[in-house]
Amino acid sequence: MNDNKRRTFDSAFNAKVALEAVKEIKTINELAAEYGIYPNQVIAWKKELLGNMDILFERKNAGKRNPEKEFEKERNRLHDKIGQLTIERDWLEKKSKQLGL
Repeated sequence: MNDNKRRTFDSAFNAKVALEAVKEIKTINELAAEYGIYPNQVIAWKKELLGNMDILFERKNAGKRNPEKEFEKERNRLHDKIGQLTIERDWLEKKSKQLGL
């Protein structure tokens, strides 16, 4: 019986292969052969790296939270929700009166 188990790779390995693919020193096929993976996997990791690079730089400022802005944002969200619920309640009240409930 053949044990065809799906292999998993840690994020450090994925990043290493993707970075080498971005550098384009070796071809995708050469990288795939070197690391024993399929070329499609190298391409996918490369696309993911290029597509998510902006997140790396966002994290630097993530620790610098502004409580006032967060409070304002949450307050605005709650005010919007209150408005929505008020409209729904008024609509239900109107419909219940029309139905004689």
